[in-house]
Amino acid sequence: MTIKSHNRILLTGAAGGLGKVLRVALKDNCNHLRTSDRSEFGPAHPWEEMVLADLADDQAMDQLLKEVDAVVHMGGISIDGPFEPIMKSNILGAYNLYESARKNGVRRIVFASSNHVTGFYKQSETITASHPPRPDGHYGLSKAFGEDLSRFYYDRFQIETACIRIGSSFEEPRDRRMLASYLSYADLHRLITACLTTPVLGHSIVFGVSANSVTWYDNAQAKHVGYHPQDSSDPYRDAIFQKTPEPDLQSPAVVYQGGAFVSGGPFGLK
Repeated sequence: MTIKSHNRILLTGAAGGLGKVLRVALKDNCNHLRTSDRSEFGPAHPWEEMVLADLADDQAMDQLLKEVDAVVHMGGISIDGPFEPIMKSNILGAYNLYESARKNGVRRIVFASSNHVTGFYKQSETITASHPPRPDGHYGLSKAFGEDLSRFYYDRFQIETACIRIGSSFEEPRDRRMLASYLSYADLHRLITACLTTPVLGHSIVFGVSANSVTWYDNAQAKHVGYHPQDSSDPYRDAIFQKTPEPDLQSPAVVYQGGAFVSGGPFGLK
């Protein structure tokens, strides 16, 4: 049973693919769930407090964070593309969120970072949270900024943050790369729940993947969070091998963990 660890949780980015999943799942984590996005995303569920707010609007963010105990920050642009829109949503938007959290006394944030913070490590490598960021595009760069921003707000203002480097979170993995990066919806909720309920979170980086046999990520430095994935990409392996061609080992999308993002597209898949 999921513990109602907070009175009011704010979920940003509620209109996004994962936001839609968490609008339902997070109702079990709190007494009141406030959800937001910058455009209409109704109709509202009975348990929701829906608010329209643009991350780039500092005054709107100040109001959005009032009477909030914890934030699950999924808002922003989630694919690569031109720098300016990403800057406004993911860099300025993250700053506005943290500054509003400071003003309103919010003590814990779950920040949706990304595997694209480390996309230029090779698929033949296994990395930990101690490996330096190697972003694979503007999107990954913005998430690396968000991780540094959250560390600053922890060091100076003691706002605890879990930076979840989300892999590929879909109903099921779609290609061979996702055999390593897959994160089921259920495990995503388990991970966020662990980040919300662990007694002392500090500033933590957690790789958001399920219990996949093939993996590029070592979560040993995040054991204090208490995340125990229960799903895996393994049951999909045979079907994926049958429907996808042999990988081109010379292709940057196959060499590097960031996949297609390392060469600038196509945009869409994580």
